Amino acid sequence: MTFSLPEPPLFSRSTVDRGGEFRGNHGAAQQAWEEAKVLLLDGRGRFRVATEGGLHWVSGPEAGDGPPPDAVLLGVDGETFYWARRVDELDEPLGDARSAGHHLSGDDAGLLVTALGMLNWNDNAGFSPTTGEPTAVEKFGWVRRDRSCGREEFPRTDPAIITVVHDGGDHILLGRQAMWPERWYSTLAGFVEPGESLEQCVIREVYEEVGITVADPQYLGSQPWPFPRSLMLGFAALGDPEEPLRFLDGEIADAQWFTRDQVRDALVAKEWTDPEGGDDAPAAPLRLPGSVSIARAMIEAWAAAPPPANRRVGGDFRRVGGEFRRVGG
Repeated sequence: MTFSLPEPPLFSRSTVDRGGEFRGNHGAAQQAWEEAKVLLLDGRGRFRVATEGGLHWVSGPEAGDGPPPDAVLLGVDGETFYWARRVDELDEPLGDARSAGHHLSGDDAGLLVTALGMLNWNDNAGFSPTTGEPTAVEKFGWVRRDRSCGREEFPRTDPAIITVVHDGGDHILLGRQAMWPERWYSTLAGFVEPGESLEQCVIREVYEEVGITVADPQYLGSQPWPFPRSLMLGFAALGDPEEPLRFLDGEIADAQWFTRDQVRDALVAKEWTDPEGGDDAPAAPLRLPGSVSIARAMIEAWAAAPPPANRRVGGDFRRVGGEFRRVGG
């Protein structure tokens, strides 16, 4: 069974030019300041919500006489420069990427996650990791320089895999962390280690979290996840429902194989999938991740795909001599 994402996840849909050629071009930025738009975020990553439910942008002149030294250039669309800046307080109403992201356009969603990732990095990059000396902002927030030695520091993104484990037919394996609400299950994920390919990370992380071997990792898509600075790389992989589940690294409190019908029922239960579903929605046995996540997009894509006539893969692969190998047809 193969399936794909019908469209990029929400945070990966922006078409706004990232404006790399304008980073540090103070003349161009000042000249375009009258038409600039600035996104203000507080220390918790919250932003003001516009009347129609999207991002509330303030004009350049509202934010100051020119680009503030702590503002980050997010991108350029025609004559409009987009900026982000951290502030101490914001007026109501407030939203954040997780709770209000589903109201955003693809462009606004992409600008928001760029703002979050860049402001989070700048908040924690005030000192050089090499010398411990203070760093200075350059190129409108995209570089920090250690003036004592001239070393440049660039934004960091941590790659992490996130995996739909399925049996090639009607079953999908989802896990739940202990801190999550009851019945909340999602795909398995983990950070890529040095010296490891993405496919190797899929196999290792699934084994460490639920104790089963998987095969045929297939790339599905990616999405930035700036909490604080990750890039989620989506995969599908085959697993055997008959293999015992073992929670080896302690990250997963429970995992279960769910049927396609159970997942489809959960996707239409607004209590679990729509923040506006309210308390009157019927309780569902399975609670799924929110609509802004790539996990939700991958689960939806798997649930929508028709299963093949041969619905089982059990016995196709096993750990052999420390490696994952197919042992049957």
